Amino acid sequence: MITVYKSKKLSGFISIPGDKSISHRAIIFGALCVGRTTVRGLLESEDVQRTIEAVRQLGAKVDKKDGKWEVYGFGVGGFTSPENVIDCGNSGTTCRLIMGAISTTPISAIFVGDKSLSQRPMDRVIEPLSEIGVKCSARNGSFLPITLEGISSAMPIDFVSKVDSAQVKSAILLAGLNSRGTTKYVERTLTRDHTERMLISFGGKIKTEKTANGYTHYLEGLQELKPQEITVPSDPSSASFFIAAALMVEGSDITIRNICMNETRIGFLKVVNKMGARIEVNNKKTICGESVADLRVKYSRLKGVKVPESLVASMIDEFPILSVLAALAEGKTEMNQIAELKVKESDRIVSMCKGLRQCGVDVNFGEDYMTVKGMKEIRGGQLINTFNDHRIAMSFICLAQVAQKPITISETNSISTSFPEFIEKFKEIGANLSNQMNQ
Repeated sequence: MITVYKSKKLSGFISIPGDKSISHRAIIFGALCVGRTTVRGLLESEDVQRTIEAVRQLGAKVDKKDGKWEVYGFGVGGFTSPENVIDCGNSGTTCRLIMGAISTTPISAIFVGDKSLSQRPMDRVIEPLSEIGVKCSARNGSFLPITLEGISSAMPIDFVSKVDSAQVKSAILLAGLNSRGTTKYVERTLTRDHTERMLISFGGKIKTEKTANGYTHYLEGLQELKPQEITVPSDPSSASFFIAAALMVEGSDITIRNICMNETRIGFLKVVNKMGARIEVNNKKTICGESVADLRVKYSRLKGVKVPESLVASMIDEFPILSVLAALAEGKTEMNQIAELKVKESDRIVSMCKGLRQCGVDVNFGEDYMTVKGMKEIRGGQLINTFNDHRIAMSFICLAQVAQKPITISETNSISTSFPEFIEKFKEIGANLSNQMNQ
């Protein structure tokens, strides 16, 4: 538990840990090469540690040496059956991507997770893998624990996704690496494309075309990937909390360094710019195929907006913190087509709306929408249940920066799944947080 008080201006320079999505993929792709891949700037969170342990169980050697991580892989199709279950903890990315990666190798594995992950649907991955011929035995057909039996001599799949999900896309592309022929994957909206970019950087052959039905990806099978030196840029989803806090707290002026500016990840920035945010983009560059820049963020008077549905996929993780910003924006902010939030670490539509209402914010919501009416003042003074969801915890820590009365957060352990240094980083720029009690 932690109590957070209203802050004076936030200021200074801040470095955000490495991007979580890219960190997961760097470890997995390193394991799919023969030889040594080095990774600098890896996010050392619980979720990424689950992926590290998973590839170790499958035969790869992964160690940290001289401040960087080294992955000694075994090549595409070189996985070995794990001796124990693969415990994914709270990490849906670990579970779905590793399922895809091992599915076209003739080994078997059992996937388990914590209580939260065990309530998240896996049928979206099971269904396309079953079309290839992979056998998946899941609780109630969709939930962990799952026993997966991979296949040899897999034929490629031609799959049209029913849900816009980078995890599903990545799982199918990873499966396609060891298939005989070209895997075709169609998605309506271009979801985050780190897997495609990393495939290319490792020497893989993949082509993406924009069509009348969305985006079609063509991946050649039976490829040999080559070890690389990877530098992971800072995570834009983690940065969004600091961006939001600086925009809300009067007089604030912060600079966040080396943020990943991948076009499929900056929907949040596009929306807050529409709201009137004062954000400068400086020092643009490209690192390992990813656009990177520094962001200078200043306090801004924001106006409510209707979030374009075309941006939903590129900011799905940022809707909790956007709803916090909306609570202080003039007018109404409308968020539609966000049903995917219901199958995250918690039902984030319900989790956020409950907490916002406790703090006096006018919120309406349904199965796939949330509408927040801006307030002149946030009452606060409540104990907020995070539902053990890291993004709910971090969002209400940000809201407390401007609340009239202190807000107590029910737990902070969940934050370590994505951003172990979050609270200390917040204190560095001037946030007023109490010492943590029993978490």
